[in-house]
Amino acid sequence: MKLLLTGASSYLGARLFFDLSKRFDVIGTYSSTWLSGKFIHLDVTDPEEIVNVVKQNAADIIIHAANNASAKWCDAHPVEAVTLNQRSTERIVREANRIGAKVIYISSLSALDRSNVYGKTKYESERIVKQSSKNFVILRSSLVLGFSPNATNDRPFNRILKNLDARTPAVYDTSWKFQPTYIGHISEVILQVIKLGIWNQTIPVAVPELKSRYDVAADILNPFGITATPADLHDTTKPQTGDMSILTSFHLPTYSYRSIIKHIIGEIRNREKFII
Repeated sequence: MKLLLTGASSYLGARLFFDLSKRFDVIGTYSSTWLSGKFIHLDVTDPEEIVNVVKQNAADIIIHAANNASAKWCDAHPVEAVTLNQRSTERIVREANRIGAKVIYISSLSALDRSNVYGKTKYESERIVKQSSKNFVILRSSLVLGFSPNATNDRPFNRILKNLDARTPAVYDTSWKFQPTYIGHISEVILQVIKLGIWNQTIPVAVPELKSRYDVAADILNPFGITATPADLHDTTKPQTGDMSILTSFHLPTYSYRSIIKHIIGEIRNREKFII
């Protein structure tokens, strides 16, 4: 089975490529960040490039992960955010329909809120994905944690990793609460979705507990002797929540917060194995 993974050079995409390549023939794409010679170039804001890449690399399943996940960036660049996060999804789905490919879309629990540009683009993209003529699955993640072959770009977990590697204390917010998502959990759910043939569903992928940025930073850094300091930054963003019983209903993997922290600490200690 052949998979086409957009955004394979991103923090999340690189880990998906690493995990899924163990089981499938995965074609990964990159845009601005060159991470591996195994990847092919694809600018998802370029309609012609999408047509060519999808046609030339006819896949059974397209996993679309090439979005900008920064809510701040999306609010600051609303036009670009719609082009990158929403229009690209529309074009990917159109080309998937042309070749008869299934679509797995990496969405966000922010699609439930839609109080910012990022959430709105995710919501609209989900609506578009549901128009797939073959089959689709929408996976809603929250703030994603865990080791990735791309450990350098500016994602929340990589900031924690920088604190660890530089042996510097850091201040983390206590005000915003969310249900953390373990990066490896997303890969596991994709594997099981394909294996069990679970299609035309929207599935949240996270832990049931609500935590803050400080909670996760402290629990990851403290075992390595690094201090995380709490600070109330008065973030009024609504908590990201989803019904994790959906995972159980489809016999998909589930995690507790403590279990993902254990996995993440183990990944950090064995980071040399995450090479693409």
